[in-house]
Amino acid sequence: MAKKPRNRRGAGPARSGASGRPGPATTPASPAPAGTAQLTAPSAAAKAAYPGQRFGLPERGPGSVASMPRRVLALFIDWLLSMLIAYWLTHSQFWTIVVFAVEVYVLTATTGFTVGKRLVGIRTIRTDGGLVGFRWALVRTAILLTVIPPLLTDRDLRGLHDRASDTLVIRV
Repeated sequence: MAKKPRNRRGAGPARSGASGRPGPATTPASPAPAGTAQLTAPSAAAKAAYPGQRFGLPERGPGSVASMPRRVLALFIDWLLSMLIAYWLTHSQFWTIVVFAVEVYVLTATTGFTVGKRLVGIRTIRTDGGLVGFRWALVRTAILLTVIPPLLTDRDLRGLHDRASDTLVIRV
């Protein structure tokens, strides 16, 4: 007994064309008939080749997007400094998060640098090249303090806190 050809879902005979009559099955790899549209993936040239390219930043050197190891090192330095300041002021580590939040907020809003970022040679800027400012630094710092969103980065190495505040972290 011969098997009947089946459609993609595996139920019933294969159909070809709009008429719904059984006919030869087409393979997905076969080219589309002339005059029909075919969806394709964007070419590799359309995608950004390196982080920051779509913002007009260089691939390497000053002005390029800061790497994650530099950003993590700057964060580590800022956290250690905040621990030392909190302990020196209050003799307790409980206030570390408050000191860290104030340091990051004020320094990012006014200069784009924190102490850690200055030491590792990176800076936070708006995507238009300007200073972050107090309003956007508040948004950025609040999201940064939640820990997980900064780890979710896009192809330009921008965490959710950077995307929400329209900022980039670049090398200086």
